[in-house]
Amino acid sequence: MRGWWQDLTDLVLPAECGGCGRPRTVLCPRCRAALMGDAPSRVRPDPEPPGLPVVHAAAPYEDQVRAALLAHKERGALMLAGPLGAALAGAVRAGLGPGGRADGAVDSGTPVLLVPVPSARWAVRARGHDPARRIALAAAAGLRRSGTSARVVAVLRQRRAVADQAGLNSRQRLDNLAGALEVAPGGGRLLAGAGRVVLVDDLMTTGASLAEAARALRAVLPGKDGFYGRVTPGTTGEGVRQAQMAGVGRAEAVREKRGAHSADDRVGAAVVAASPASFEINRN
Repeated sequence: MRGWWQDLTDLVLPAECGGCGRPRTVLCPRCRAALMGDAPSRVRPDPEPPGLPVVHAAAPYEDQVRAALLAHKERGALMLAGPLGAALAGAVRAGLGPGGRADGAVDSGTPVLLVPVPSARWAVRARGHDPARRIALAAAAGLRRSGTSARVVAVLRQRRAVADQAGLNSRQRLDNLAGALEVAPGGGRLLAGAGRVVLVDDLMTTGASLAEAARALRAVLPGKDGFYGRVTPGTTGEGVRQAQMAGVGRAEAVREKRGAHSADDRVGAAVVAASPASFEINRN
């Protein structure tokens, strides 16, 4: 009888902590503190890619936090979506500012839209789930419980194949992702009523994925020219490369850069974790 009960318990309880391997817990108190013990902070990679929105992260990507994210993403420890989502919700709140308002400029009655950065289709198939979307749903539920109107709108999709990012440096990642994302048909209507649009992901390293996702969103947000502003013809040389980075995809066009974090920018970003160096840059 005791053996039967143990087998049943193994089916409904996690075998070990996602951060340190301690038995019989989703995330032990020590690993939970590493994930959510400190206040979320603004993070900036170095170099910072053009068009990167303001990003807040819950914790540095190291030790127990790294282990928990990998367990959820690569080993299917789906119970970790709860605590990871709670950490992401904290990072979203940090970006919204006091009282759940976006930089003090958005009516608190309008919903906050969480837009997951999409994974490649092959990666979703291989893992059997979409980690960023699962964590985003948990974060939105936590925000609603705390009184912030929030919902997930998975409007971004890949419009072309991209290479595996592993092993690529920051410049190679920018080139790999340039123009790779777009808002799916009808997605613009879902974004139109938002008070704030927050890109969400489990991890930020170089910021290339978030910058490309922000470009795609800004292209369809009503009343926006997007981060790169006006389009001008007749561009060659370096301008062509910048146009490709902006996702224009045509040699005859480039967009003139405006301030990356202007007051009217409705796109922000939040992640569970970011590289430790990006926290250090933020503190200096």
